[in-house]
Amino acid sequence: MTVAAISHTDEQIQDQVLAELEWDPRVRSTRNGVTVKDGVVTLTGWVDSYVKKLAAQRAACRARGARAVVNDIKVRLPTFAQRTDSEIAAEARRALARHALVPGERIQVTVSKGVITLGGEVTWEFEKRAAEGAVLRLVGVRGVVNNIEVRPPVGPSPEQLTHQIAEALVRTAETDAQQVSVEVQGDKVILRGTVCSWGEREEAERVAWSAPGVTTVENHITVVP
Repeated sequence: MTVAAISHTDEQIQDQVLAELEWDPRVRSTRNGVTVKDGVVTLTGWVDSYVKKLAAQRAACRARGARAVVNDIKVRLPTFAQRTDSEIAAEARRALARHALVPGERIQVTVSKGVITLGGEVTWEFEKRAAEGAVLRLVGVRGVVNNIEVRPPVGPSPEQLTHQIAEALVRTAETDAQQVSVEVQGDKVILRGTVCSWGEREEAERVAWSAPGVTTVENHITVVP
């Protein structure tokens, strides 16, 4: 039996996003606006922490039919949560040092108006993400810019890398590997194709980043619900 693809109107997607925002207890009480045009969701309004801004973005990505999300939500910190840049930088350094997956000595931290910028080099992409995760929940943070570069040791050949990523995509139950193509140019991986959800798109990118020797992943996969 063949199941026909279900298309969603902008109004239906908007309803889905609003329902997800209302369902998520982290953002349920916040004041957010949602507009949708051609499947692209734009979030506006304000929240009282950077974590809630990211939670709203995640909630929007879960909505059926959403092709992309633009997060224009502002962070307005309450008085008790405000910190100086020096205080945030010091706490960020401690958080990086405490995280088991982060080579803290290789990460640089700068803070301007509550926005943390991370620099430096790591061997794996998961270390880059872990560094960001270590600081984004700190009190007083208004945003995080992750400029950490992934520079792994010499990896397999492009042919081997293509084969390894393709096999990994087949193994994961969260992505339809038949709809995703993999191209390797040196240490850069390019993903193309179509998937049914934003979660599948993110999972394909995670799989590509997990391959040894990868420094860049260009994700051109299109979400077609």
